[in-house]
Amino acid sequence: MAHVTKAVIEQLDILESLGLFDAARRDHAVVAAAAALLRAAPPRGETSLVGLHPAWFPASGLAPLMTREGKPGFVVEDMTDVDDFLPSGFELPGHPLYLVHGVERGDDLRNVSPEEALPRITAAGRRGLALHEGLSWAITHPEIIEADHCFMTIGSRRAKPLARAGDGVAYDARTPALWNASGTGRDGKDRRGAPKLGWCWWRNRHTWLGIASAER
Repeated sequence: MAHVTKAVIEQLDILESLGLFDAARRDHAVVAAAAALLRAAPPRGETSLVGLHPAWFPASGLAPLMTREGKPGFVVEDMTDVDDFLPSGFELPGHPLYLVHGVERGDDLRNVSPEEALPRITAAGRRGLALHEGLSWAITHPEIIEADHCFMTIGSRRAKPLARAGDGVAYDARTPALWNASGTGRDGKDRRGAPKLGWCWWRNRHTWLGIASAER
């Protein structure tokens, strides 16, 4: 099972070196203060992931910061609404940067659909990893995007408008996922092996995609 391996300060160094904090779409001073706070008091005795809040960092801007085999990441052409996939079923801290503990890639959930996996993850006291958390992981740990061992981020979903108020919440049938491009179709040969932000159907199984989750 793949885990986060880099210390929080090392992750912050990587994110800062990419100019990510200066590129935040709002409140740059708040981002700088959050980074300083994490640097001043990093967690002891465990390796945690630096989460990136979608209110400050859109997924479409994070994807190109992933790298694999010297190639930048990209969003598939038919996911122009990627920034509408937001954390669902749990609340994020109200800070641009926060820590996510007990992150796993979910290799044991390969060939399990998101619909089937969610109750298993919840029963274990965990939650699905959010898309922005998965992107942060892939940016700071490029090796996590591994051929035949990649992952879905079912913690983020796109809410759909309902015909009538009070009907509850409906969700898009897609779920975001991160894997390496095959170089076929619209991805293009030049992107073969590059890290890719795409989607899978909520009820479909894939032998090469795990379902990432977090403890807290």
